[in-house]
Amino acid sequence: MSPADVRPPTGPADLPPLTGSADLHAIERVPLADRGLALTTYELLARAARQWPDEPCSLWIPDAAAIEDHVTVTFAALLDRVHRIAHALHAVGVGRDDAVTLMAPNCSDLLAATLAAEAVGVAAPVNAALDVRHVSHLVRLTGSRVLVAAGPELDKALWERLLDSATDLGIEVLVALSSDAVAPGSAAGLGTRPGLRTVRLDDLVDDGPAVPDALPAAPPKPDDPAAFFHTGGTTGTPKVAVHTHRNQAVMAWTLALAGRSGTGQSIVAGLPLFHVNALLVTALAPMVSGARSIWPGPLGYRDPKLYAAFWRLVERYRPRAMSAVPTVYAYLAAIPVDADISSLESPVVGAAPLPDSVRRTFARTTGLALLEGYGLTEGTCASAATLPGDARPGSAGQRLPYQAVAAAEIDEASGRVRPLPAGEVGELVISGPTVFAGYLKRDGDRRWVSDRDVVVDGWLRTGDLGFVRDDHVHLRGRRKDLILRGGHNIDPAVIEDALLAHPAVTAAGAVGRPDRTSGEVPVAFVTLATPEVTVEELTAWAGRHISEPAACPKAITVADSIPLTEVGKPYKPALREAAAARHFRDELIEHGVDAVEVAVGHQDGRLVVRLTGDGEVGAAAALLRDYDVDISTEAEEADQ
Repeated sequence: MSPADVRPPTGPADLPPLTGSADLHAIERVPLADRGLALTTYELLARAARQWPDEPCSLWIPDAAAIEDHVTVTFAALLDRVHRIAHALHAVGVGRDDAVTLMAPNCSDLLAATLAAEAVGVAAPVNAALDVRHVSHLVRLTGSRVLVAAGPELDKALWERLLDSATDLGIEVLVALSSDAVAPGSAAGLGTRPGLRTVRLDDLVDDGPAVPDALPAAPPKPDDPAAFFHTGGTTGTPKVAVHTHRNQAVMAWTLALAGRSGTGQSIVAGLPLFHVNALLVTALAPMVSGARSIWPGPLGYRDPKLYAAFWRLVERYRPRAMSAVPTVYAYLAAIPVDADISSLESPVVGAAPLPDSVRRTFARTTGLALLEGYGLTEGTCASAATLPGDARPGSAGQRLPYQAVAAAEIDEASGRVRPLPAGEVGELVISGPTVFAGYLKRDGDRRWVSDRDVVVDGWLRTGDLGFVRDDHVHLRGRRKDLILRGGHNIDPAVIEDALLAHPAVTAAGAVGRPDRTSGEVPVAFVTLATPEVTVEELTAWAGRHISEPAACPKAITVADSIPLTEVGKPYKPALREAAAARHFRDELIEHGVDAVEVAVGHQDGRLVVRLTGDGEVGAAAALLRDYDVDISTEAEEADQ
């Protein structure tokens, strides 16, 4: 790092201590309204720029294979860039209620454009890996007419895909972002399509005021929408969660309390900016305390090149913290530490359950304890965090200030929520200022926000099972991931933890497979470090290490990999589909029906089995009718 990038660390600015439950309750004795917080993301950045104008806000490493090279952005420079982009967006028609879709790998202008979109309209980050059908749904739902995307130098394939589909999506202006490493090309290199304006962000900004030092319109208010974050998108139609400025600003402040970083300290930011963790934990929260974020390459943790260089990156940039998902720590645990990583104190993990094997292996490799957190997009980001020195076995951390978290029993008929006594397992529910406004809805030209069914009796339903004791949250799996075997609820983590304890198992996923008599039976998928281990050995191991006989998997499949989402979460729907398809094919063959193709998918949370082939399709459908799945054939589809 250059001398300009290094300053002596100082403590967090005006932040009360948060080291345990006593501090939590002391903080909450002061009403949140009396804290004088910035309550919009624009004001959060503006305050940071006034307080630490020359401090580095972020360091951008354009290529993970060349970690020494980086671009530094100060707080003042980021605010200036946000002002300029805000004026440019306003000039192309973006107003307070207008969404700006953003699709690109991480780069400095993607963050600036996201904050600018929140300042004059609503930011709508989208996962570039989604197929055109899902992207189309999201763009039409949000009503976006402006799309800020990776230009050809940053992601040529994505740019060309969006160039071809933008008009059909209803996009009128397609704005190209440039890489932090490569000078942008000419506008002619972007290509054109009828009815579509293509322009580089730099050119769009250059057409604006010479030195804008304010927004082009009134700044946002705390309860204005700040962002539309999509959830899911891998099964069925993705939902769009609406975050207000108050949601994000309060969340950033409470995350800063938990993070305890000050000026001169850093956090590694390797998750994609379409994910709430990237924006809230590693971009907005550091602005509260004057800390900086380190962005290691456009693909971040999704870039295989990063892992070979990661420990040297820690030695060079001296981050105090990092935030990642369990799969990232599983990869890092397998890489010997070849550098001085003594600065790293807070490796934060979230977004998916943390297997004990990953926790143990990472600690053995690095000497560091992973700090687990818990949250969801609908809660803006995080509702619990493990504080340094306060780790408790089986806990995902202490609830964050001004959020109530409870395990509850929910009466579906009356919509009443009954919080349960400490230690009793129920569905986790959350209330407080970071609960989102609701899901975005659309009917023709009318767009609105609804929290119906997800916010009940004043509580956000998470769909997660767990319990709360002494302000600490303990997870017990997802309601929808539970395997329901003859009325017996089986937590897949019981199976996965047992298999992961085997020295040859590197990853595991357990799901329910359809069964005639029990509804579902547990099955498991594993990846192995060595091919010598047999399924029979793994089955015997599971039998010895799983205390619940009903939870012992009926089948174990060795796979090349466990499917993951773009941010590294285990993708259970694909495993359910694979297990069901294999079982149904085997059963049809066993009954002599072997000329039928079986395809399994999900619709509205249910398994759908599609049968195609010759005249045996009817016989196949008859054989599978008594499973709790939906069955369709070509003949039935033709009748419809």
